Amino acid sequence: MRTRIIGLAVWASVLAIVLFGVPLALAVHQYALQAERGELERVANAVSFTVASDVYDGERIDEISGPGLIKVAVYDQHGNQLGGMGPRGESEVGEALGGGIGSGKVAGDLVVAVPVTHDDDVIGAVRASAPESAVMQRVVLVWAGMAALAALAVAAAWLVGRRQARRLALPLEDLAVAARRLGEGDFSVRTRRGGIPEIDSVGSALNGTAGRLDDLLAREQAFSADASHQLRTPLAGLRLRLEAVLERPDDELRAAIAASLVDADRLETTIDELLALARNKRAAQTVPIDLSALLAEMSPEWCARLALQGRNLELKIDSGAQNPSASTAAVRQILGVLIDNATVHGSGTVTVAVRESSDAVAIDVCDEGAGVSDPENVLFTQRADERNGHGIGLPLARRLAEADDGRLELTQRTPPVFTLLLPSAVAEDPVVEPAPGDSPRATATSEPRRRWSVGRVPTDSRAPGA
Repeated sequence: MRTRIIGLAVWASVLAIVLFGVPLALAVHQYALQAERGELERVANAVSFTVASDVYDGERIDEISGPGLIKVAVYDQHGNQLGGMGPRGESEVGEALGGGIGSGKVAGDLVVAVPVTHDDDVIGAVRASAPESAVMQRVVLVWAGMAALAALAVAAAWLVGRRQARRLALPLEDLAVAARRLGEGDFSVRTRRGGIPEIDSVGSALNGTAGRLDDLLAREQAFSADASHQLRTPLAGLRLRLEAVLERPDDELRAAIAASLVDADRLETTIDELLALARNKRAAQTVPIDLSALLAEMSPEWCARLALQGRNLELKIDSGAQNPSASTAAVRQILGVLIDNATVHGSGTVTVAVRESSDAVAIDVCDEGAGVSDPENVLFTQRADERNGHGIGLPLARRLAEADDGRLELTQRTPPVFTLLLPSAVAEDPVVEPAPGDSPRATATSEPRRRWSVGRVPTDSRAPGA
């Protein structure tokens, strides 16, 4: 590309020089010839005034010459040479004897002849000549100067083309390298601005694409890690039950196989839900959720797991709480993470309480453990998992909550209380303007309210009771 740009600049300058330089060179040549003829005419006129009396008397003129290389000859009215150097019977001299001015080229010389007059009568002629080669020497010198200027112009065009080629090629080469690295999977690549708006816009688009791919890959990796944890819990239960059957093959084999099939179905459901959530299908599945039925469906599994540790699961549902509008699969996964977190890292009774909180539905999950010491911004990141294992799955739970316009926060550290806020499934009624004189009343609008406050759970009960 650089070679093409430099070549284009050089050829453009050469073409411009040819188009303008050749006519200019010809004009210089013609101007030099006209100037030399003018000088010859001036010299011939000066001599004609000097020798007019001698020509009138018909006397021989011995000493006559012109400046430099100019040769001068004097003729009478019959064409006879009276002095100087010059041929006889020349057409230019004949024109001068006829009263005009003759000019032309003879044997490589420029010739000008002017009449010699006396009382308005032509009595003779003066011929002045100079070699054309002398004129060409001066013209060649001018042409040499023009050629030198043309060479400088071509060199300047080469330098400018080289600079412009570098300025244009470097950003494009950077774009090519960045695109190659992006194709190889390096999503951290970024291009530099080159100062050319069109190329910079392409670089900005490539940077944006790389950033989006990097974010997408990071989200996919994080989701895969969190989803693997969600699958690990039912797999562990299935494995323990099968190992117990192996140890007691003749003891309630049919019941153990049936329970294992139930776990396998639950595992398959979990996989389907995670895949649906990963493919962003939550919006189509956002419906009012019957929390009582959902918690009743989930409680047997968790009651059984807690019973193995001598612990209980307690459900408290406020009778005035509205049903939330969210994805059933997402809420099931979030509650699964919170209850599993309380089961693995907490102690005592695990309480799940449903209450109403500022135009939203709040679900509190708490236990009687020692509490959480990590800051909330660390607790809901993957780094918390790498340190001590506390809070595994919480980043996934928070992302699922935010995807359904909800929030998940740690509202109390000791004993630990995690609160899930979800928008209420309230019927969308048109706004009713109060009539004059009527008392103002709340009106329902189609815009969901998003300013929620998370109330603290009372310490004595750890969840609001119904």
